Amino acid sequence: MAGASNTQADQARNAAVEAALGKLDLAAKARLLAGQDMWSLPALPEIGLASLVMSDGPIGVRGVRWTADDPSVALPSPTALAASWDPELARRAGRLLAQEARRKGVHVLLAPTVNLHRSPLGGRHFEAYSEDPYLTGEIGTGYVRGVQDGGVGTTVKHFVANDAETDRFTVDNIVAPRPLRELYLAPFEAIVANAHPWGIMAAYNQVNGSTMTEHRYLQNEVLRGEWGFDGFIVSDWLAARSTAGTLLGGLDVAMPGPRTVYGEALVEAVRAGEVEESAVDEAVRRVLLLAARVGILDGAPPAVGELPAPVDGDALAREIARRSFVLVRNEVRDGRPALPLDPARTGTVALIGAAARDARILGGGSAVVFPDHVVPPLDGLTAALPAGALTYSIGADPSDELAAADRGFELTALCRAADGRILGTATVPGGRVQWAGSDLPDGVTHDELHTVELTGSFIPRESGRHSFGTRGLGGFVLTVGGEVLFDGAEQPKPASDPFEEFFGGPVERAHAELTEGERVEISLLHTVHKVPDAPIRAVAFSLLHLGPRHDPDELIAEAVEAARGADTAVVVVATTERVESEGFDRKDLKLPGRQDDLVRAVAAVNPNTVVVVNTGSPVELPWRDSVAAILLSWFPGQEGGAALADVLLGAGEPGGRLPTTWPAVLADAPVSATTPDGGELHYTEGLFIGYRAWERAGTAPAYPFGHGLGYTDWEYETIAATTGDARVRLRNTGVRAGREVVQIYLAPVAGTSAAGGAERPARWLAGFATVEAGPGETVEVRIPLRRRAFEIWDEETGAWSFVPGDYEVQAGRSVADRRLTATVEAHSGE
Repeated sequence: MAGASNTQADQARNAAVEAALGKLDLAAKARLLAGQDMWSLPALPEIGLASLVMSDGPIGVRGVRWTADDPSVALPSPTALAASWDPELARRAGRLLAQEARRKGVHVLLAPTVNLHRSPLGGRHFEAYSEDPYLTGEIGTGYVRGVQDGGVGTTVKHFVANDAETDRFTVDNIVAPRPLRELYLAPFEAIVANAHPWGIMAAYNQVNGSTMTEHRYLQNEVLRGEWGFDGFIVSDWLAARSTAGTLLGGLDVAMPGPRTVYGEALVEAVRAGEVEESAVDEAVRRVLLLAARVGILDGAPPAVGELPAPVDGDALAREIARRSFVLVRNEVRDGRPALPLDPARTGTVALIGAAARDARILGGGSAVVFPDHVVPPLDGLTAALPAGALTYSIGADPSDELAAADRGFELTALCRAADGRILGTATVPGGRVQWAGSDLPDGVTHDELHTVELTGSFIPRESGRHSFGTRGLGGFVLTVGGEVLFDGAEQPKPASDPFEEFFGGPVERAHAELTEGERVEISLLHTVHKVPDAPIRAVAFSLLHLGPRHDPDELIAEAVEAARGADTAVVVVATTERVESEGFDRKDLKLPGRQDDLVRAVAAVNPNTVVVVNTGSPVELPWRDSVAAILLSWFPGQEGGAALADVLLGAGEPGGRLPTTWPAVLADAPVSATTPDGGELHYTEGLFIGYRAWERAGTAPAYPFGHGLGYTDWEYETIAATTGDARVRLRNTGVRAGREVVQIYLAPVAGTSAAGGAERPARWLAGFATVEAGPGETVEVRIPLRRRAFEIWDEETGAWSFVPGDYEVQAGRSVADRRLTATVEAHSGE
C-alpha cells in the first residue's frame, strides 16, 4: 500500500490527527475543507493547527503574492527537465523548490503536472513532461521525492486526462479503459507507488461523463482503493461544482475560498442528510495528516526531521538548462561539426533575433514566477566571448503585438478609495496587477478599493512611435508625458474560460513619439471592475507596450549583412505568450512573425548558421536541412543565456534528448485534435499517441522521440537481457568526455503470443539510464525492467494481464536509432 503507516513517527502523526479531529465540531471541519482565501486553509488554534499555505510552483515558488519584491528562482520548464531524462536531476530540482517554499512560508506546491503531450497543439505542453507515460512517471517521481525530501508537500496534477486547454472547464474527455490505464493514469500510478505524494489535484474536465472533482471511481476506487493513496485531493481552482457530489466523489479541499462548495454549504448538506458526517471526517483526517507531515499540527512529528543540504539555485538552474538543451542537428563539414564552437577559432559571431535580447524563460499562466535576474542569450554570449567578437541584430521580432510593460518601465501601484484616500501601494512586475483573494497590498481591502493607478516612468531603448495598451476590464485613463492619450472603459465579453473572460484580451489604446534614453512620466489610472457574486474577488489588469514597428524586410536585411561578415551566425527564434500559455491551445505549429524568413535569409549567406529554438513545445522548422546546427532550448529559466554560452562554446555538452516527437509539419501528426465536438473530446486514437502513433502511421517526423546529439560518439557494444533487466556496455569513441542516455524499448516479436491477441504498439519505452565516460572509456549500465512493461489492461476482467511470449529488448539512442537487441521469453509466472 502506497501510504501504509508502520513507523513510530507514522503512528505518532496518526494519533495526533485523531486527537485533533476529536476536538472539532462540524462547522470547524467544514471550514477546514474550504480555502479561507486564494492560497490557504484556515488555522484552527483550538487544535494547534496553523494555516496551511499552497503556491503555484512547477518551475519556481511564487508564494501567495503576485509581486517581484520577493523574487523566486526560475528553473527551466518542466518539458526541459524531462528532456534531461534524469530523475535524480529532477529530485535535485525538487529539493531546491522545497528550499524556496520554506523560505516563502509555503507548505504545499501545486505541482508537478504529469498530463501527457497527447497533441502537439496542447497549449500547456511546456508545463507537462512528455508524450510517454513511463518517462513522465520517472521524472515526476524524482520531482515529488525531491520536494518532499525538503518537508514540503506536492499535488500531482491534473488528475486526469487534462491534456488540452480548449473548453477545459467543461469538456468531457471520452477515454476507453485500456488507454486510460496504460497511458493517462500510468504516470500518476507510478508516482503514487514510488514517491508517495502527499497530494493530488483534481482536474477541471470530465472523464467519461463525470467531472473529475466528483469522480468516485477514479478518485475513491482507483486512486485510494487500488493504489493505496493516503494523501489529500484538492480541486483545481474553481473546479468543484457541487457539495454532496464532490465530497462523496472523494474531493477533500475545494479551492479557492472563501466561497466554495464546502464550508457552510457542507454543514447544511450534512444536516439535510445528503452526506454523513463520517465522510466529512475522512476528508478532514486527510487534511490533518497533510498538516502533520509538513509540521504545522501540534503534537505531530513532521515527515522530515533533517532537511537536505542547501542548494545553490543559480548553479542548479544553469546545470538543468545545459542538461536539457537538445541538439537535433549538428552538420559536419571538413571533418568538424558545427558545434561546439572552438573558443580559440571562433572568430566573430553574429547573434540575431529579438528573442536573443528579450529572452522568454518560462511559460505563461500559473507557472509564472519573478526571478531577481535573467540572463538572456545576448548577455550570456557577451560575457563568454572576447570583446568585439559579438555583434547583435534584431532580425525579425516574433511578435508585433503588445506585451508586458516591463523593460524600461519603473511602476508603482497606488491604491485609492472612492473618496480619494490612499489605501496602500505595491510594486508592479511587468506592468501587471493580479491580486486575488487576500493578495492585496497592505492596508487595502476589496470593499474599499476603487481605483489603482500605475505611476512611474519609462526609458525607451529606441526612438520612434511607441504603442501602449491595456488588458483587463473596467475604466482606464492612460497618460504619457503629461498628456492623456486614452480615457475609456473595457466591458466584459463572453469567453469559454472564466479566467479569460475575467482578464480580457490585449487592446491597443494610444501611440506616442518617444526618444531613446529620454525618461518619460507615465500613468495608467484603472477604475476597478467589480463582479457581483464572483467566486474570487480579484483585481487584474495590465499596462502593455510595443516599441516602434519596423519594416521586417529592413530588419532581415540588416541581420543578413551582419551574418555575411561573421564567421558564425547564431539565430534565436521563439514563440510568444500569445502562442504558448495556459488557457488556450495552439492553432498551428508555426513560428510567429517573419522568423522563418529570417533563418532562410541568414543561412543563405552564412553556411555556419546555428539556430536556437526557444519554445516550450514543437514548432515547424521548414529550413532545418539548410542550417549547420539546431539546438532546442525549451524555456530555459533564469540562467538560460549563460547555459547557452556554455553549450555553444563547448564548456558544457547539450545533454537533452527529446521527450516528445517533433513533427516536420502539423499535418503529419497522427493525433492533433484538442477541440471538443458537442462538449465531448473522444480519444479515438486509443493507445496510439506520440511515437506509438507515428510508428503505426509509418510517417517519419522531423526528429523522433528520444533523439539528441552530444559532443562525442558512442559505440554500443553488447547487451544482455532478462525479463528483469537489461545490461548494456558502450564505449565513448570520441575525443572528449560525454554523457549518453541509454534507452530501452520493448517490442513483441511477431508471430509469438506477445504480439497476438490485443493490439499493441510496435514498441514502447521500458527503461533508461544516463551514463558518463571519458574518451575511449567503456561503461556498463544495468537498467531494470518492470513487470508492468509486459502487461496490458484487460478491459474484460478489469485488471492488469501479463502477456507471455517473446520480446525484443532494444537498446539505443532514440526510438528510431536502436543499436542492440536481445530476445527474452516472458512467462506469466514471473
